[in-house]
Amino acid sequence: MHQSPPRLGLVCITVSKDVRYRALTRKRLLEHAEDGQRRLLEDIYRDNIQTLDNALRYCEREGIALYRMPSSIFPFSDTSFGLDILQQFKETLGRSGRRAIERGIRLVMHPDQFVVLSSDSEDVVANSVKILQMHADIMDLLDQPRSPWALLEIHGGKADREDQLVARIAALPEAIRCRIGLENDEYAYSADEIHAICVRAGVPMVFDAHHHIVHEKLDSYEHPSVAEMVARARATWPDPAHQLVHISNGREGFDDRQHSDLIATMPSSYLAAPYIEIEAKLKEEAIRGLDGWCTRFAPASQVGLAATPPTRR
Repeated sequence: MHQSPPRLGLVCITVSKDVRYRALTRKRLLEHAEDGQRRLLEDIYRDNIQTLDNALRYCEREGIALYRMPSSIFPFSDTSFGLDILQQFKETLGRSGRRAIERGIRLVMHPDQFVVLSSDSEDVVANSVKILQMHADIMDLLDQPRSPWALLEIHGGKADREDQLVARIAALPEAIRCRIGLENDEYAYSADEIHAICVRAGVPMVFDAHHHIVHEKLDSYEHPSVAEMVARARATWPDPAHQLVHISNGREGFDDRQHSDLIATMPSSYLAAPYIEIEAKLKEEAIRGLDGWCTRFAPASQVGLAATPPTRR
């Protein structure tokens, strides 16, 4: 198995106007009768598919090998009305998704904060599954594999609900469960805790070094626990070459939970991570600022596993 430098990932949009999506509020949608709603959604879906294609071309041009699609890329497609309209674009979406795989661009999604599978409220859990199903439907329409390659990454949600979270993951529809991964956070679930849940649930762990140092009150990404968690998280992935980690830096200080504009500090242990999602405010500028960062760490040979895009399902 040969090695290659980690691949960096763009989150949703660019600071420039190259990648920008149309949005839609419920209030605006409801200003129209049903026929008007249908035309409005068709128009937005068509435009956002074109923007997705533009994003893929942008990533290819910039050498970006992972793209996190916005969770709201197709507004209201979590309803049967919206999904029926989105299904009309199945052929076009399939072409876009297959083109991404052919060009070696990995597509992932990060459902919003309303997804809380560990909630005490059955209504919240039901709505969480509904939102996750929308994301799984989008991945299916894009002809993405039913595996963590097409990751749906979420947080653990409500604290001290490990058993409930494991049980609810097990009960998820297959199109969701086969893609879902869990990420550690600053408050509810530490890296150790989310790792234990991932092992129990049989899902991959997305390690976020910044969340980890904030939660543990550490003063360096070179703390031994960072490298340890990178390795432990990798073992939860069915294909270790598909491991994904997150990076951000604090805005006002090292342990500030708010994200900075650029990435000034990268854990040297991330040299072993095949994919790194860059969660910085200045998006593509932060990615460009990391050009050549691998060579600033020793040994230079300590780099990630080379990932091969999966065959389509």
